Amino acid sequence: MRLIHRLIVGIFMALGGALLASCLAMVIVPPFLDRLYYDGQESGHYAGGRFFNPEGVTYQGMNGPRPGPTGLFGRLFAPSNWPANVPITPLDARALPPLARGDMRAIWVGHATMLIQAGPYNILTDPIWAERAGPFGITGPRRTTAPGIPIDKLPRIDAIVVSHNHYDHLDLPTLEALWERDRPAIITGLGNETIIGRTGAQVIARDWGGTVTVKPGLTIRVLRNHHWSSRWLTDRNRALWSAFMIDTPAGKVLFSGDTGFGDGHWIEEARALGPVRLALIPIGAFRFSPGQLANDSHIGPEEAVRMFQRIAPAQAVAMHWGTFKLSDESRETPPGLLRLFMACAGVDPTRFIIPTPGVPVKTPADMAQPVRPTRPASDCAAGSPAIAAFP
Repeated sequence: MRLIHRLIVGIFMALGGALLASCLAMVIVPPFLDRLYYDGQESGHYAGGRFFNPEGVTYQGMNGPRPGPTGLFGRLFAPSNWPANVPITPLDARALPPLARGDMRAIWVGHATMLIQAGPYNILTDPIWAERAGPFGITGPRRTTAPGIPIDKLPRIDAIVVSHNHYDHLDLPTLEALWERDRPAIITGLGNETIIGRTGAQVIARDWGGTVTVKPGLTIRVLRNHHWSSRWLTDRNRALWSAFMIDTPAGKVLFSGDTGFGDGHWIEEARALGPVRLALIPIGAFRFSPGQLANDSHIGPEEAVRMFQRIAPAQAVAMHWGTFKLSDESRETPPGLLRLFMACAGVDPTRFIIPTPGVPVKTPADMAQPVRPTRPASDCAAGSPAIAAFP
């Protein structure tokens, strides 16, 4: 009995020591993990070595109570409301017929990764082919769906845009592989070039408002959006986050990156750049407390519809959902709520597409028009039974 008692005490002491060491590491180690990715002149969104949203922190989107665990530990230890795997049929994008100069199509790879084919050009947004979205490739959320296009089935890539440095958007092994294969132009916001440059890739970094002409007829403008950045615990906002307007021979593409709605002015700034043929709008990872439909960092379905109405593109494709479990809503809640809010707002669902990985979406050239709402406005009001039905 005495031996068993000593063994139990030893185990608990070891566990206690490990816990203490972890707590100390969180206090002591992070200062040494800080990185100064960018050092430049102060501006309306950069000071003291860190970037910030000019409008400050905004918070909106609470929409009635919902039972269930909340907080970080509640989400970590709650039963998963996501399937372990959602099967898809991967696409060999090299076998697709070539497009005429005025044609455009989009193919969702997963999360915020989209292959945009516009006339003769192929553009990738926030490419991630990793199995996990986290440090070292062994931590972070695991993919629920395989990439819609295997990386070796991609056509030659002309340009890549990287919105910010979170692991589910900036995946170094993927960027290194694409750079070694195709030498594409890689465009990002200030500071991220320091991170991506570790792969040996050449990177073009611009502040908000900066432009890059990649090839004749292909120009990319870096735009303001509303988010934050970090790769470690103490390097928060050392690098810039951005949206992009991609001007192609087939029309303009707005990639909104990873973003909250913020003050909405950035959306108006994007719209002022001219008619948008294709808008890539996030709809997922919005519920971090009960009943939440949006938060400071992420647009939810309700605000995605508001953004669609403001931009008025020929077509939008929903992204940033269904690939990595990043927040508390169920996997099918973002597209389900998007359908609900489109029905209340009179948005044609054929113009705001909920994609399937690996299935091409051909973009029309004419602008979308409002249609008759098919659900009463009360269904989309705060606390409605229709909204509360979504887990």
